[in-house]
Amino acid sequence: MGRRQRERLSRGIQYGVLVVVAVVLAFLADWGEIGRAFFNLEVGAAQFPDVITTALVNTIVYTAVGFAFGLGLGVVLALMKLSSVGPYRWIATGYIELFRGLPALLVFIALGFGVPIAFQLRFDIYSTVMLSLGLPGAAYIAETIRAGIQAVPKGQIEAARSLGMSSSRTMLTVVLPQAFRIILPPLTNELILLTKDSSLVYLLGLTSQQYELAKFGRGALNQYQSLTPILIAGLCYLIITVPLSRLSELLERKYGGVRSKGASK
Repeated sequence: MGRRQRERLSRGIQYGVLVVVAVVLAFLADWGEIGRAFFNLEVGAAQFPDVITTALVNTIVYTAVGFAFGLGLGVVLALMKLSSVGPYRWIATGYIELFRGLPALLVFIALGFGVPIAFQLRFDIYSTVMLSLGLPGAAYIAETIRAGIQAVPKGQIEAARSLGMSSSRTMLTVVLPQAFRIILPPLTNELILLTKDSSLVYLLGLTSQQYELAKFGRGALNQYQSLTPILIAGLCYLIITVPLSRLSELLERKYGGVRSKGASK
């Protein structure tokens, strides 16, 4: 038996096993109970329009403010880590290692409860969310931006400097625009991760008008004793993350050649 024949046989066996497993599960499942637990139409209808107008909108807003703050701080940290000034590099490295090592859950607890208790300093919900999502997000974004900057061909930097551009102008007008083209796909992935991390906002104690999708689904689960609200909340997350995933793939295909061309130069 040839190699291709063995590969076809192996794939056929795998497909056959999957079909058998699917058929067995279909016969063993209690579809009536599954329908009542996950697809209760009355419970599902009761979630609208609040799940869209309040929970989904708040999730998008929380993610946006956290990503905007994290992106701005990430650019600063990336430039500090690439700086020739030692203290800048040490500060940036320490920050990145700290917040990459801490769970986002602890950051939410620290800013939502620890800071108010220790310093008698209280933030509004949007400021707390912005900092709680943005501070750890900035650590990951900084490393992504640093890698993008270092991927820009050195010849372009040298050409800009030979034209009389200062270091700062070269960075702003030549390096960063090209770096951002390279890092757009991973930045989109970071936005997806922040969208999912926004589910931790429930720890802060929200009013009904501040609910995001996870808190909204959990509250409705307790109220109706049904998993239908959780299913709806999950679908709403997919409304955000699936288009972002497709966007990341498009950007990867469009700009994926930038790095290989730059490397060849």
